[in-house]
Amino acid sequence: MKRFIFLTLMLIFIVSALVYTGGKKEEPGTAVEDKELRVVLYVNGNLGDKSFFDSANRGLQRSIEEFGIRGRTVEGGIDPSKWEPDIAQLAAGNWDIVIAGTWQVVEFVQKIAPQHPDKYFITYDAAVDFSQGNLDNVYSMVYKQNEGSFLVGALAAILTTSDLPFANDIKIIGFLGGQDIPVINDFRMGYEQGAQYISPDVRVIASYVGSFGDPAKGKELALAQFDQGADISFNVAAESGLGLIDAAYEAKKYAIGVDSDQYLLFKDSDPEKAKHIVTSMMKNVDNSVYRAIKLHLSGELPYGSAESLGLKEKGVGVADNENYRKLVPEDIRKKIAELEEKIISGEIKVKTAFGE
Repeated sequence: MKRFIFLTLMLIFIVSALVYTGGKKEEPGTAVEDKELRVVLYVNGNLGDKSFFDSANRGLQRSIEEFGIRGRTVEGGIDPSKWEPDIAQLAAGNWDIVIAGTWQVVEFVQKIAPQHPDKYFITYDAAVDFSQGNLDNVYSMVYKQNEGSFLVGALAAILTTSDLPFANDIKIIGFLGGQDIPVINDFRMGYEQGAQYISPDVRVIASYVGSFGDPAKGKELALAQFDQGADISFNVAAESGLGLIDAAYEAKKYAIGVDSDQYLLFKDSDPEKAKHIVTSMMKNVDNSVYRAIKLHLSGELPYGSAESLGLKEKGVGVADNENYRKLVPEDIRKKIAELEEKIISGEIKVKTAFGE
């Protein structure tokens, strides 16, 4: 009887040990196959911007549907004092991967990730400083927004004196930034270079809202650009940029969207406004989030490093939708496609605001 009890206890111990080992965190670089992956996306703002955060959320939702993972998006709101404790709480929770983007939270990830070596962290649109060490559980992806912006800058310079109904014969185009920071200025630098590649004497009116969450101010600044002769303006202001789209509709001018295909986002809810969105400079956050999770599952995500995703990697691009094809003549669309190939091949070198 004692022998039977001893063997039973030993069997329970062995089974428990196997269960525990099966649930243990895999080392970076190994495939994750033995349990349901739990991924949380933290946005330091709110969904509904029809741009950056909505794109990241689409990437997570696609991953949930296709890979069968468990995922959740947490909205942190616009109070910066809440972001670090929020990320710390998520890292301490029952999540395998914590995803957080933008330059405003990357320092928090850099601080918190070493405290949780058994968890993984992914940043997008900003990279941690890997030279600080203890960040082998972090993967960062940034985007060459200057390359995509070069293309829409070239497009704007062509369209501003074209035969489009709302174009005029003045070589003035607009740029609306959320804040005067390096990543936004990287958009601006590529945009201006692309415009001047087409027409060296084109003038770019640049305005900064000072916030990514003030569409009323964005509309005010965009209307001022249109009053000064611009007939097309590039929205690089997230939720504030929704005001630019309102202004383009109201003033009968054109807008270029950002991050997501903003024409498609407005096509059904406000089709008349959508018609004024010529195209969008896509920062494919959704594709990159999906790609990162897919590579994690196969054990191929290069933790401990950062990747820069440009036109070649499909990290950025120009939205080729029905409105773009309707408004922009085929010869102009071909010209933009040719410029894209020249950037990918290295024939055209696009300037960047980083390191300047």
